[in-house]
Amino acid sequence: MTTTTELLRSRRFLPLFITQMLGAFNDNLFKNAMVLFVVYTLYNSESDEARFSAIASAVFVIPFFLLSALSGQLADMRDKARIIRIVKFCEILIMVIGAGGLLLAWQGTAIDSLAIPLMLLALFAMGVHSTFFGPIKYAILPQHLKREHVLAGTALVEAGTYIAILAGTIVAGWIDVKWSAIGVLLFAIIGYIAGRQVPPAPPQIALEKLDYNVFRASYSLVRKTMADKRVFLAIMAISFFWAIGTVLFIQFPPLTKNVLSASKEVASLFLVMFSIGVAIGSMSINTILRGKVSARHSPVAVLAMAIFVVVFQMVCRLWSKNTGPELMDVATFVSQPLAAPLLLSLLLIAIAGGMFVVPLYAFLTTFVEKSHTARTIAANNIVNSGAMVLGSLAAMGMSALRIPIIDQLLFVAICCIGTAWLGRLLWNAEKAATSAPPE
Repeated sequence: MTTTTELLRSRRFLPLFITQMLGAFNDNLFKNAMVLFVVYTLYNSESDEARFSAIASAVFVIPFFLLSALSGQLADMRDKARIIRIVKFCEILIMVIGAGGLLLAWQGTAIDSLAIPLMLLALFAMGVHSTFFGPIKYAILPQHLKREHVLAGTALVEAGTYIAILAGTIVAGWIDVKWSAIGVLLFAIIGYIAGRQVPPAPPQIALEKLDYNVFRASYSLVRKTMADKRVFLAIMAISFFWAIGTVLFIQFPPLTKNVLSASKEVASLFLVMFSIGVAIGSMSINTILRGKVSARHSPVAVLAMAIFVVVFQMVCRLWSKNTGPELMDVATFVSQPLAAPLLLSLLLIAIAGGMFVVPLYAFLTTFVEKSHTARTIAANNIVNSGAMVLGSLAAMGMSALRIPIIDQLLFVAICCIGTAWLGRLLWNAEKAATSAPPE
């Protein structure tokens, strides 16, 4: 029996795996249904569309920045399975609000005054939901799994997350917004049921007083966690990756509509290809490293990502824009001469990204003590979310300066080079630690 098969048959892993997949699916079904509806139905300006997409991304990640320290404390000092049940129940209530916003948008009722505010409120609340669930889905792995299975478990969680993103993105792009409203509520209920099956994961340290001052707690947590050079470099490298990913996801809908003259189903296809690629990269790096947690291949992976971003940008620039009134559907789009190289370059961007980031997450969950894993992931989430907000602001700034969306891709490629440098520093620190004599 392979490690993957063994994990997927284990009650110590499978319920968590299903729960996190359903949560990621619902996040993306709701977010993409909202963004695609606004971009393709309400707005007719590349800059306005990019700005709304950036606002939606920022609204979702702000809770990570504000509340990750508290979520890390809770996950390390309370039963993780109990927190999962509470969080998943709250998801049902959140999706009642989100579904209401989607239905109002579908009916064309109070779009600006009620529908969009309700959708953004639900998106913010889902960010809070993910903030409290995020540290647990990684921190629970070293507690429930053998050490030699942690990288495989992390890769499965990462791949499962992107498969769920893939599914949510496909569904959001292909069904009517009213069915999206029903779907997000239904899958929230199923996710709650799955979450109740996760085995207990009691705290492994004595209970401490929770610090509810989110700014003080966040600063203290990040300062203590990043005191170790390797943890600092891993978190910074992951953060650069997510800033890059944020800008790409912001760019996809307006790029597809205004540069490629393609429909929202094609925008959904782009997000799908990206998700498939990250899942492939996540599983591939586990095979290449043979279960060993190492940043050895991370610098090369992210440099490859930069090259493929430039190739993607060049293909977009060569694209012959459709001058007709109708946007291309998927069948028409894929029949275009440059569609294959465009989709292939996008897929390779994502594969390289998955190969870069998965070993870094596994490093964070195995390098530190099990009793501090959740807080380490929480500190990572704080810095990641700050980087993602900066990525959103960068995208909004470039749009405000009227920089064409196609040229904004070069900003992504430049950021990849900086990320590769951080990955190289981490690999050097890893080699130095390995060769150092034991104390």
